Amino acid sequence: MTPWESLAVLVAGVGAGTINAIVGSGTLITFPVLLALGLPPVTANVSNTLGLVPGSVSGVVGYRRELVGQGARLRRLGGASLLGGLLGAVLLVKLPSGAFTAIVPALILLALVLVVIQPRVARVVAARRKEGGDPHGGLLLLAGVFLTGIYGGYFGAAQGVLLIALMGMLLQDGMQRINAAKNVLALIVNAVAAVFFLFTSTIDWTAVLLIAVGSVVGGQIGAKVGRRLRPTVLRAVIVVVGLAAVTKLLLG
Repeated sequence: MTPWESLAVLVAGVGAGTINAIVGSGTLITFPVLLALGLPPVTANVSNTLGLVPGSVSGVVGYRRELVGQGARLRRLGGASLLGGLLGAVLLVKLPSGAFTAIVPALILLALVLVVIQPRVARVVAARRKEGGDPHGGLLLLAGVFLTGIYGGYFGAAQGVLLIALMGMLLQDGMQRINAAKNVLALIVNAVAAVFFLFTSTIDWTAVLLIAVGSVVGGQIGAKVGRRLRPTVLRAVIVVVGLAAVTKLLLG
């Protein structure tokens, strides 16, 4: 890479780390940059996944206060993310390019609808939920997190939007705590996919290093900004980012 190309990747990494900590969809910042520099799509996707793992760790650390008391929930949902992320990574290596991403815009749009209606649905669920019910969202959330993990291991853009939508609908908890849990689950997916790619795929290590450095900085920025957002504003950010993701995927 030229110095200017390296700078572009580094800045993209900062942006991706920031947006991932707040919402998700950071891949839609870094992935197009890597493609523009001439990397093959699968190599760009794999290198991007590896590079964003340190940024995901940074985002989790930044939201550590909101993770207090969520250990049991994250152990349960984390297992589903682990298995889903591994399966998604296998699909990326084995399936033809584009076989899975054809349904991505529909998944993101569904997630945005869920985010918008989440407050009303959550009230209905709370009114009908039996006292002493499953505080971790039950089998429906477990299945949803597993499927989101598959998607995240394959491509990853907007998996945070999907996770926030699912947990917002099925958990009785605040948006900031849900966002913190989302960061952990997305980290698990990215990490297991990254480990798999280390042994199966071609990697551009220069891109990985630049994105890693940028995303670590961005993760801290995102944690500071995201924690200060009110739930309504956070939902609005999610919708805007999600619509941008759909637009980018549809227009290529």
